[in-house]
Amino acid sequence: MHHHVDLSGDALLTAAAAATESAGQQWTAMREKVFAALTSFDKPASAYDITEALSKTEGRRIAANSVYRILDLFVAANVAQRIESVNAYVANAHPGCRHDCIFLICGECGDTQHVDDEDAAEGVRRAATHSGFTAQRPVLEIHGVCRRCAPSD
Repeated sequence: MHHHVDLSGDALLTAAAAATESAGQQWTAMREKVFAALTSFDKPASAYDITEALSKTEGRRIAANSVYRILDLFVAANVAQRIESVNAYVANAHPGCRHDCIFLICGECGDTQHVDDEDAAEGVRRAATHSGFTAQRPVLEIHGVCRRCAPSD
């Protein structure tokens, strides 16, 4: 069974910097600012959300293409995860750990939960293998309604 500890605050920032550097990239002041902006959101954030937040805190206009490049680097370094269906990003709460991702996305409030389910991930990999396909890093995005938004009976 795979276990990990979700990090937050300074511990997450330190782990993100280490993972970025382990991937052969520098942890620059701008990358730290983009990561801090990403972690400030309680829901997945688009590159434009991050750009706007960063522009406000910096007091100057930040180019969205710079933020996109940094986010792409973060995804490659396992520091952030991209949720394709909503074109948004979340910080990886355990950047030193690589595993398949399962996201539960509420269509009402936008809340997104990352869950680890090795049985489900193994099932996806097994189905891919049976089809002659090698899954490199499956990401499942499941849209529905969260517990808070579900109508009560």
